Amino acid sequence: MRISNSFSEGEIQVLEFILQTLLRGSAPTMATRNKDFASVYRKVMTMKRRVEEKKAQLKVASSVGTVAAAEDDELHRKAG
Repeated sequence: MRISNSFSEGEIQVLEFILQTLLRGSAPTMATRNKDFASVYRKVMTMKRRVEEKKAQLKVASSVGTVAAAEDDELHRKAG
């Protein structure tokens, strides 16, 4: 059963187990044996990639429009 669009009930249990284990000061190696661990890991890595892509897009876009990357003045001085 899906609790939300992002994580299944089993995946949420894996995340909860990892967090509780870390808060107690232990290593979460038991969580890696759970059948839902691989899907949790893939989702987290996908979310991380999407955040990085979004950050990169925000750096390029501005209210005026798309801006070019800054150029190194030293390269222009050597070439000119």
